[in-house]
Amino acid sequence: MNRKRGRGGAWWVAWLVAFGTASAMAQPFRFDRDTLSFANSTVFEYRGGYAQGRTRTSETEKTKRYTRRCFVMSRSVLQFYKFARFDPGAAPLDDRALAQRVRALSRIQPWKPALPKNKRTVFPGYANLRQLSEAHARVLQENLGLGWPTYTRLGNYRMFFKQNDRGYQDKMHAVLDRTLEQGGFFVAYLSDYPHFRINHSILIYGRRLSRPGTDVEHYITYDPNHPDGPRELKWSNSLHVFNFQKDQEFPGGFTKVYQVYGKWLQ
Repeated sequence: MNRKRGRGGAWWVAWLVAFGTASAMAQPFRFDRDTLSFANSTVFEYRGGYAQGRTRTSETEKTKRYTRRCFVMSRSVLQFYKFARFDPGAAPLDDRALAQRVRALSRIQPWKPALPKNKRTVFPGYANLRQLSEAHARVLQENLGLGWPTYTRLGNYRMFFKQNDRGYQDKMHAVLDRTLEQGGFFVAYLSDYPHFRINHSILIYGRRLSRPGTDVEHYITYDPNHPDGPRELKWSNSLHVFNFQKDQEFPGGFTKVYQVYGKWLQ
């Protein structure tokens, strides 16, 4: 009898946690509202998914380019969605105050539960992240975080140790599904090491319906390289592999997926 009450209590606590998370993130994620308006620029120019080098650019152009920030941008979109609130009716902040507020938000650990409305960092003068980043792109770019530390993230080194572990990709697929079912988002590190055709980070925020009878699952993603619209990640249940959508920087196809920012040191 006590065991039954214990199981019921555990179920009740789990329900409250899920309900609290859903309440804190009551507004559904929308690409045209909840993502950054600017792009992460690639270091090289690409054609058909393959690096071509970069044509000669002036020092001014080099300074303006925003590169190596795919991890930073994927993390930041998640942080704004979970910890920020917008107040379009209030007077906007000046650049200095805005920079301080952006830095404060970027320091909140992204794996923490979403905050309730009254505890969120407020960004006045704009209705959403897309509007804010259109009006103050440079302020956000200079204060969301540096790109180079992402190359030394401990979680990235899984690509060396897990490259031949098919079971680990099954595990990542299971974690992805569970995260989305619980109303969360999955920040993914994409790598096809040892080939290096892709070395990138995206935010997976939803699913698309699959055709009846197919074994392929479809996921909707925010790709920092493409602020114009969502990209697609696929999972094959028969092959136990992920595939990412073809674009200018990636020839498309096979990639390994590793969750990042899901917990400490990941």
